[in-house]
Amino acid sequence: MLSVFKSFVDLPLLGASLIFVLIQAAAALPWLFALDPKEMRKTFTTSSGLLKAGGVVLAITLVLAGFIGYNAASADMKWYGRIYGIILHLQLIADVFLVGLPLLLTFLLPKTGAVALAAYRECWRQPMFWLIMMAGFGATWLAVAVPYFTFGDDYKMMKQVGFDLVLLAPLLFGALAASISVSEEIEGRTAVTVMSKPINRRSFLLGKFFGVLMACAAMSTLLAANLNGALLANRAFDPINEDRVRDAELMSDQAKDVTKWMVSAASSGGIGPTALANGAHLWLAESGTLLVGVLLGFGQVMILVAVATALATRLHFVVSLVSVLLVYAFGHLAPVVAQVTSNYKGQNAGAALVGFLANVFNVFLPALEYFNLGPAIIRDTPLDLAPFLGYSLTVFGYSCIYTAIVLIVGLLLFEDRDLG
Repeated sequence: MLSVFKSFVDLPLLGASLIFVLIQAAAALPWLFALDPKEMRKTFTTSSGLLKAGGVVLAITLVLAGFIGYNAASADMKWYGRIYGIILHLQLIADVFLVGLPLLLTFLLPKTGAVALAAYRECWRQPMFWLIMMAGFGATWLAVAVPYFTFGDDYKMMKQVGFDLVLLAPLLFGALAASISVSEEIEGRTAVTVMSKPINRRSFLLGKFFGVLMACAAMSTLLAANLNGALLANRAFDPINEDRVRDAELMSDQAKDVTKWMVSAASSGGIGPTALANGAHLWLAESGTLLVGVLLGFGQVMILVAVATALATRLHFVVSLVSVLLVYAFGHLAPVVAQVTSNYKGQNAGAALVGFLANVFNVFLPALEYFNLGPAIIRDTPLDLAPFLGYSLTVFGYSCIYTAIVLIVGLLLFEDRDLG
């Protein structure tokens, strides 16, 4: 207990603790304003509210300083720092998806943004959204304990399974939500009511697409944060392959150079704040590396949500959903089939026909193999972060172009649709 009392008079420790609290407070302000703007405005425009907020910050600072002072020499301090990083990470996710993206969309495209925000909120209210996301959480943690019998590469296999879940869950939800939302509003004649206001067909369709896509992005980001925790648990659960894990995490080590300023800034506060900052910066660096991989795979989600939105303007949601699944299957299989049948060119008429059809699909359907993270995960030599980030941005740019083409086709189909 003496160390706790000493921490209250240790000015460097109190200063470091105050910085830790202020960082969390700054991250909390945007989403708190989004949830209760009236109360937050009252807090920061009245003297009593400011005194109350200052008292809360001071109390938390003193508690944190006492906690750090008591556990400064503990080996668990780094894990406490990871918990701090998790809280900060979740707050930043809330800031982006509760405040940042909605405000940006409303500012850039006011009419489209209004429809998108309505669709976005509706996605969060759907039980299907939470059911699919909770299933993704559970399956990711189940993958931690499953033996893969890979002779030392279980960590890579678990990481591959985790990334598949991070991308398949929002893909499933996005295809379902886009197909059902657009199709039911058109067939139920509610689209006529929406477009009786100063909102045209283009704003309606693009708003539905962006609203569902933002919900998919939020689900992917939350599942990626969950995957980072599961990967840490996998290392503790099966530490026998620690060398292989260290080799597989080269990009995380490179990302740590970006966030190491946190440790340097906290070093003046002593051993405890340095260890806390070290754990937080490790979590943020590892999460940032995972988000690069999520960016690569999310382009596939964006394309297929656009396909579902475009087809739903003309087809029933069941037919639209089946069509999206076929696009997904043939988008992955067509390049492989075309390559295999090219070896039998001129030897077999059946193989030539299959090869022709595969090449046709390969030209018109999206090249979904570009979004496959498997080769980057299971390769023997680890990837550098900068080239992998460049590749991810290039593939994401391709997905943006293909998505724009699909949405243009969807708008052309929707223009001639009778809504009366």
